[in-house]
Amino acid sequence: MNNYEITIVGAGFSGITAANRFLKQGRKDLLLVDKSKSVGGRLATRRVAGGKADHGAQFFTVRTKEFEEEVEGWLDQGRIKRWFGDEYPRYTAVDGMNSLAKHLAKGIPTSLHTTVTRIVQNTSGFRLYDENGNEWQSEKVLLTMPVPQIIELLKDSEVRVDSSVYNQLKKVVFEPTYVGIYKFNHPTNLPEDGHVDTDLPEGMERMVDHEKKGISKETTVSIYMKSDWSRKYYGEDYVLSLIKEKAASYLDWKDLESEQLKRWRYAQAKNVVQSSFLDLSGEGTLVAAGDAFLRENDEAKRTRLESAYLSGKDAAAYFSW
Repeated sequence: MNNYEITIVGAGFSGITAANRFLKQGRKDLLLVDKSKSVGGRLATRRVAGGKADHGAQFFTVRTKEFEEEVEGWLDQGRIKRWFGDEYPRYTAVDGMNSLAKHLAKGIPTSLHTTVTRIVQNTSGFRLYDENGNEWQSEKVLLTMPVPQIIELLKDSEVRVDSSVYNQLKKVVFEPTYVGIYKFNHPTNLPEDGHVDTDLPEGMERMVDHEKKGISKETTVSIYMKSDWSRKYYGEDYVLSLIKEKAASYLDWKDLESEQLKRWRYAQAKNVVQSSFLDLSGEGTLVAAGDAFLRENDEAKRTRLESAYLSGKDAAAYFSW
């Protein structure tokens, strides 16, 4: 059976950030696990026929000096670019947002298609079990999945969790988001930068043309619906048709080649944790973090890529050996 100093459950941006911080500390005996087929979480990019579409986070902004330093490095490496916004730049990855996540995860010991189903605390730390019957020992554990998934895992586990901390987790509420992904045969009439988020039909949050955004060789469009609308129609089988009706005046549906629907169950936290991480047991061995964990002085007061980064960074600094 394998033994690790720390296991990070959740390979989204918080998990990747924390893992890299541990590696910088010289802690190479770690494992990053995720149930998905790729790292990145909502840094997600999908191939659509011969095109490509970001269907999670479309861009990110910078508010803190810490994150700015990181972003400047990505700019220098040519991994990202300024997309739009003069006074308050929006940055995006040059080859799709998931490409940035994969680049940052290089060198991190990672196990994908791994769903942790149970954690048992013991005298040496924690025994972790996955759905395929595998198990391993870890001195410490960092949980960075969406909070509802953290709660479900804790319910099925045998670990000591402070009741007041657990109650903070239960107050976090996530809203869903539907994303329609469409491939067209010809260019669209959307703006030159490929982004629209104003004067849209009720229930629609944004539209993105990925060819004009610069990540796709063919015309692909993502249409994001707002959380209220997505919650209202969540689980219905005619969502794609409803989205197309909403966007009828923007896109030529006769030119449509193919369509897909992405359903993000945990897209945006309605309520957040007013701390960049939580020590679940009070012993510094089992910690929760993620984009819904915000520093007390957070200016934006909402989940985003930067809050995920700061949470992962702070959580990694909190652990001690």
